[in-house]
Amino acid sequence: MDVKKIQSALKEKRVDGWLLCDFHNRDHLAYRILGLDFKKNTSRRWFYFIPTQGEPIRLVSGVEPARLDSLPGEKRTYRAWGELHAALKKMLGEPKRIAMQYSPLNNIPYVAIVDAGTIEIIRGFGHDIVSSADLVQQFEAIIDRKGYESHLKAGEKVQRIKNEAFAEIGKALAKKQQLTEYELARFIMKRFDEEGLDCGGESPIVGIDDHPADPHFEPKKEGSYVFKKGNTFLIDLWAKLKEPGSIYYDITWSGFVGDEPPEKYLEIFHVVRDARIAAVNFVRKRFADKKPCFGWEVDDACRKVVVDAGYGDYFVHRTGHSIGEEVHGNGVNIDNLETKDERQLVPGICFSVEPGIYLDGEMAVRTEIDCFITLDGEVVVAGEEQMELVRVHA
Repeated sequence: MDVKKIQSALKEKRVDGWLLCDFHNRDHLAYRILGLDFKKNTSRRWFYFIPTQGEPIRLVSGVEPARLDSLPGEKRTYRAWGELHAALKKMLGEPKRIAMQYSPLNNIPYVAIVDAGTIEIIRGFGHDIVSSADLVQQFEAIIDRKGYESHLKAGEKVQRIKNEAFAEIGKALAKKQQLTEYELARFIMKRFDEEGLDCGGESPIVGIDDHPADPHFEPKKEGSYVFKKGNTFLIDLWAKLKEPGSIYYDITWSGFVGDEPPEKYLEIFHVVRDARIAAVNFVRKRFADKKPCFGWEVDDACRKVVVDAGYGDYFVHRTGHSIGEEVHGNGVNIDNLETKDERQLVPGICFSVEPGIYLDGEMAVRTEIDCFITLDGEVVVAGEEQMELVRVHA
């Protein structure tokens, strides 16, 4: 943690301080930002205040007085709850604009961590509480060169395993063997492990025909469809290197078993492909023009293509999500549907673009890529981008 760098960011955002706090290891973001050990149990409340100017202040329980000893700043302690409230009031001083892990109207759930009661206490002292979402992105979601290289390495392996999965379908058909969604998902996970990749213990999505009309369909052993000629299908797979600090890679491809996909399937694939391209082009133009670019705007640019094609009601989720050490990271999401993400896309951010059309009871397509914004503002897509449906033949 670099206190001066944080204070510079606070000054830039016209915030008087950042109050980080935790109880029972609820706020993983605070631990990451401060460089604390999240695995070490916290049984009492602690508070760490970083003012825009001056020395940080640590406030800890007398039962766990050493909990923040790795951090700089004056240490103060409390025992009774009345002492805690009084110490908090003294620590924060005159009414200020204070950033906390809070999101107005829960618009950015990823940072909406501080409980309502604590918010009430701080507001009761006369302070104006603002969201720390932009600060969290700056100090937790920005990816450095090493992290981006791990993303690229994972991407090479995930793309290769994706191609192997398509080949497995063809092999099974050629040998007249049954291959289920569940079995192909297990194959992918086995290959992840062999290649030194970690998927967080979550199954990739392998869905045939109507199954992926549920965007988060998970193949189960029971009720799993068998691949056969005439199937439409979707494969969504994500993984990162089994190394500390590694960044996820996350893609989705759609395909058809046979030569001539249904006309509707081709149509909706081309719509989502064009929507994906429109989103990336929008971001690239904004950065080329040196204009701010916000998550909600990119969602709008992408969604407009789907809406104009008459499928707006069938694009049922946000356009994309932040990517980091978790597959759904803590930076800006490409979203003006589930929330209005007003955070700005900035250099060092990695995110997915994954429009989809989901026709319940029939079929679904999704096409997903990962974008990274370099330090000089270049918008880079790692790995192959799907431009046409994959056709699998026996």
